[in-house]
Amino acid sequence: MSALPSSREAWEAAASQIKPEGRAFINGQYVPAKSGRTFTKGSPIDGRTIAEVADCDASDIDAAVWAAREAFEDGRWRDKDPATKKAILLKFADLIRNDVATLALLETLDVGKVIGNSIAVDVPFCANCIQYYAEFADKLYDEVAPTGPNDVAVIRKEPLGVIGAIVPWNYPLIITAWKIGAALVAGNSVVLKPAEQSPLSAIRLAALAKQAGIPDGVFNVVPGFGEKAGKPLALHADVDMISFTGSTEVGKLMLVYAGQSNMKRVALECGGKSPHVVMADADLDAAASGIAWGIYYNQGETCHAGSRVLVHSSVKAALIEKIAEVARTQIPLGHALDPNAQMGALVEEKHMERVLGYIDIAKGQGAKVASGGNRVTSGDLAKGFYVEATIIDDVKSTDRVSQEEIFGPVVVMTTFETEAEALAMANDSIYGLGAAVWTKDLSTAHRLTRGIRAGTVWLNCFDRSSMATPFGGFKQSGFGRDRSPHAIDKYMDYKTIWTAY
Repeated sequence: MSALPSSREAWEAAASQIKPEGRAFINGQYVPAKSGRTFTKGSPIDGRTIAEVADCDASDIDAAVWAAREAFEDGRWRDKDPATKKAILLKFADLIRNDVATLALLETLDVGKVIGNSIAVDVPFCANCIQYYAEFADKLYDEVAPTGPNDVAVIRKEPLGVIGAIVPWNYPLIITAWKIGAALVAGNSVVLKPAEQSPLSAIRLAALAKQAGIPDGVFNVVPGFGEKAGKPLALHADVDMISFTGSTEVGKLMLVYAGQSNMKRVALECGGKSPHVVMADADLDAAASGIAWGIYYNQGETCHAGSRVLVHSSVKAALIEKIAEVARTQIPLGHALDPNAQMGALVEEKHMERVLGYIDIAKGQGAKVASGGNRVTSGDLAKGFYVEATIIDDVKSTDRVSQEEIFGPVVVMTTFETEAEALAMANDSIYGLGAAVWTKDLSTAHRLTRGIRAGTVWLNCFDRSSMATPFGGFKQSGFGRDRSPHAIDKYMDYKTIWTAY
């Protein structure tokens, strides 16, 4: 598909014609699962069947790891001169941009996010990430350590080897690019295991990588379920590192699997329960906009979504009204193939039921729904898994909806009276991925941004980012960073070569 459709009807027509590839990509070619098994991939938009996808298991993982290991050891990618690596990765980025219509449609059909965001955000950000890391190919320097006059000590950065990358379903293209861009520019081979809910764009990326000139075996994609494909990848003794983004629960399993196998490196970006701290002097219009977009964008299926609001009691009522107004006027819920929609479907029925279950839990603990709170049950959206933008009021910081990750379009409101109380509640979480502070007072801003334990703290804004800034968390939100030059370091190790003469 080359041209971008401009209406829901045109996107519907394109969706009815697309025939996605569902096989694994191993050693430079598409192959079925060795067992011959497939699973049916349906769309959360309306339940339509999109594709039959290879239901891969440990035998397929073993084949992909073998191909990646062979490619690494013979140096077909690792030993390419930097200018060639750069040119290939830049071509890969261009091919992604040129394939925007197909990749965006696959992403939206797979996970239910609105087509406008798939076009304007997910595909471009994927390409931009690959381009960003491509530019480092000829800019990674080794070091020379200070020694005596009869010695030379060179400190080289060398790739780790075979990287197992396990990515989630909420931003498949973007998070895949974060991992493969840094891993590939460092000279590694990669075996990618996409989430079973979102395999199609990753499978498509593999063909574009080969077209760009990435050698066979260097980038492999193995779809399948976590227990059958993700676990064998994490346990594989010939994988040198697992780079995982997903739930904290599964992230902990990655650490166990590393210990049970070969002590492979592990980098984790896991759950979040990011607080907004809204002081009495805050610009409430700006705060409401940041809060609404920060929780309702992508249906709240964002690991660092600002899902809890800690607000001074004197401005809570006004802030709730403004958040609801932003949601109502700027973030309309609609069919995911409607270019005018800003909120689409949740990824699957099981997840929708989980989100709705948390709303019931909140009400059972004495909170009240100030806005939204329901599944859409009328019109054509009733065929899919759509939930209204929701505000839950009168929530205590100890309530389950304040402590547990909901991962949906649900924000909870908790009041405070003092700055010290607000800081304590902000840090009262097992997570530490993101946070925001809203205040006009510079001293308050410095104290709170310094005191909050989170990987990113925004001041009077939310979710601003670029490839130049590292992304990751504190506490049980994980360790290791995606994005920025720092991400390359985790895919490399240091070797000292000491010469005496």
